[in-house]
Amino acid sequence: MTRNSLIFLAAAGSAALLLGAFAFQYIGGMAPCTLCIWQRWPHGAAALIGAAALLIGGRFWPYLGALAAAASAGVALFHTGVERGWWDGLASCSGGSIKGLSMAELLDPSANIAAPVRCDAIPWEMFSLSMASWNGILSVALVILWLAAARRT
Repeated sequence: MTRNSLIFLAAAGSAALLLGAFAFQYIGGMAPCTLCIWQRWPHGAAALIGAAALLIGGRFWPYLGALAAAASAGVALFHTGVERGWWDGLASCSGGSIKGLSMAELLDPSANIAAPVRCDAIPWEMFSLSMASWNGILSVALVILWLAAARRT
C-alpha cells in the first residue's frame, strides 16, 4: 500500500469511530460520559491530520496521527479500567454530583435535574467488550496504520 493509502485508511478509521460514537448517541439514545467524550477528540484530530497530510504532505503528519490515535487508546484503556473496577474513575462521572443545588431544587420534582452519565457503567457490550474497550483496540490498530504510513517514503 502507498503512504497516502495508509494515511487515508487511518484517518477514515478515526472518522468512522467518531461517526459510530455519534450514532450511538443520537440514533441509539446512549448519552456519553465524560471519558467517552474525551475519547472522541483525538479521533477528530486524527481525521483532520489525515486531511492535512493528504493535502499538504510532509513527513511529520503520520506521527501526529499516530499520537492522536494513541491518545484515544490511552483514554479508552483508562475508561475500560474504570468500567471493570480495576481503578477509580473521575469523581465527576463515577458517583454523581449534586454540588451547587439548593435543597429546594433537590426536592422539586419539576426541576428536571439530569443525573450525570456514569463512567463506571457499561451501557453496551459486544463479545464481553464495552465500547471503550473496542475503541481502545481499534485505536491501537490505527496507531499501527499511522506508523506504517510514517515508514513509507
